[in-house]
Amino acid sequence: MNEVLMAAVVFFAIYQIIKNFTDFLLRRKIIKAGHFENAGILDQKIASAGAENQEANKYPSLKWGLVAFFAGLGFIIINQLSPSLSNQDNYRNFMEDSMLPFGIELVSISFGFIIYFLIVNFSKKK
Repeated sequence: MNEVLMAAVVFFAIYQIIKNFTDFLLRRKIIKAGHFENAGILDQKIASAGAENQEANKYPSLKWGLVAFFAGLGFIIINQLSPSLSNQDNYRNFMEDSMLPFGIELVSISFGFIIYFLIVNFSKKK
C-alpha cells in the first residue's frame, strides 16, 4: 500500500511541476508576442473559478466541521470492526493488507461533504 501511495504522490508532484512550467512558458510567449493585456489570461481562469467557489463556500466552518465529524465517525467504525477479529494475525491483516479501512474512511468523509452540500442547497432555496 505504501508503494501505491508513494507512486501517486510522485506522479502528482511531477504533474504539478510540468503544469507550472508549461503555464510559465505560455505566459512568457504571450508577453513576447506583445499581448500584455492577455498575459493574465491563465490567472483569470483561476480567479473566475474562485469567484464561483466563493459563493458556494458560505459556511466553511460548517463544511470542515462536518468533514471532521464524519472522518471521526469513520475511525470509530473502523475501531469497532477491528476488535471483532479475535486473532491478532487477523487484526494485523485487516489493518495492513485490507482496503476496507480506507474505504470506510473515504465513504464517511464523502458523506460529510454530501450533508454539507445538501445544507447549502437548502439554504440557497430559502
